[in-house]
Amino acid sequence: MLSAFANSMKIPELRQRIIFTFSLIFVCRIIATIPAPGIDPKALAELMDSIAQGGAGAFLGLFSLFSGGALEKFAVGALGIMPYISASIILQLMTAVVPQLEKLSREGDAGRQKITQYTRYLTIILCLVQGFVMARALENPASFDLSSPVVPNPGLGFELLCVLSLTTASMLLMWLGEQITERGIGNGISLIITISIISALPQAITTMVGMFSAPEGVQAQFGVFHLIVLVAVFFLVTAGTVALTQGLRKVPVQYAKRVVGRKVYGGQSTYMPLRVNYSGVMPIIFAQAILMFPGPVLNMVGKPWATSLAGFFHMESASYLIMYALMLLFFSYFWVATQFNPIQIADDLKRNGGYVPGIRPGKPTAEFLDRTMTRLTLAGAFFLTCIAVFPILLTNKFRIDFVVSSFFGGTSLLIMVGVMLDTMRQIESHLLNRHYDGFLKKGKLGSRRGR
Repeated sequence: MLSAFANSMKIPELRQRIIFTFSLIFVCRIIATIPAPGIDPKALAELMDSIAQGGAGAFLGLFSLFSGGALEKFAVGALGIMPYISASIILQLMTAVVPQLEKLSREGDAGRQKITQYTRYLTIILCLVQGFVMARALENPASFDLSSPVVPNPGLGFELLCVLSLTTASMLLMWLGEQITERGIGNGISLIITISIISALPQAITTMVGMFSAPEGVQAQFGVFHLIVLVAVFFLVTAGTVALTQGLRKVPVQYAKRVVGRKVYGGQSTYMPLRVNYSGVMPIIFAQAILMFPGPVLNMVGKPWATSLAGFFHMESASYLIMYALMLLFFSYFWVATQFNPIQIADDLKRNGGYVPGIRPGKPTAEFLDRTMTRLTLAGAFFLTCIAVFPILLTNKFRIDFVVSSFFGGTSLLIMVGVMLDTMRQIESHLLNRHYDGFLKKGKLGSRRGR
């Protein structure tokens, strides 16, 4: 594997793509550190500490995860790439229910470019709305007792400047992601999210070191045995996440022979890959986004019954874990139902002369694909739930800081594993085209097959 990385720097085109990708990622990290104008840093730090200790800590943590810590510092990149991700998800869901968008999605590159244009327009709208809400929230943090105002000079001028700064930074991040996809290596948007998640790794390592070391005269929280177990669990969970991400069911497909003039077309055998985790990380994002709101809203009511009810939505409660697991199962099936269309797949196979051996074309094929995908989704949703709930159990039962436990599963690990595997596949394709061995073989320079 190390030789494969070394070989990748010996291919001029691949080397340029890798350097270009790292350069733009460096620019993205600069955007996440430049403070937004008109903010008092000390008052902001006090406000963020109050939010983290309150019921909205999960809300802050989720957004801070995707912004790479820019939200906690309220940098110009505080919105991160999330508005674009939200716009993409909204357009994907609308494509399944709006006939005009579904028609565009079937028109090839021209239709996809049109949908991409709509996504950008919707991203701008979301940035403007979210930026304005953030500006007003910083001007009026009514529920928190702060020693000094976060915004020394509130008003329309600050709001316009804040909205313009946040929107411009988010659109710049979106453009940088598209440039990485086109001229770099890997999916740019996904890489930006992954780098934002990895940016919390130094803090996690520092926290983990503090767990196993303590000042003189004070007993450490954990011992060497716990460290060994924790490292072993990390590798096991990572291996399970890789298996879940890569797992698929190969449905055999046979194409009938067709004679056109003097040429014979078709007759080959192939397979249709049905992923075990078809929905990816989307069920986790949906479930977290929904469950983070009821607790803070009920606490704002101020009534005893509301405060008592808000306890059911606290991350440390068993009721939260049960609701979280059930919502993961629901959204796994919901995403498959909206994005996987067995009728369309069966019609496309029939139109191209393809069929599943032993299954009649048309409606029987659609029913077979629907039944197969339903079973796969059940297995995928079960393992996805285990991976998503595991970090919360580490925090609740073993009192491991969530900054550390978040790398043992959940959204962070799923995104990192998926993006890194996709990036490695693209690098490997360049290596194989130049007659170098890939990551799963011994990387020998200058393979004799290419000479």
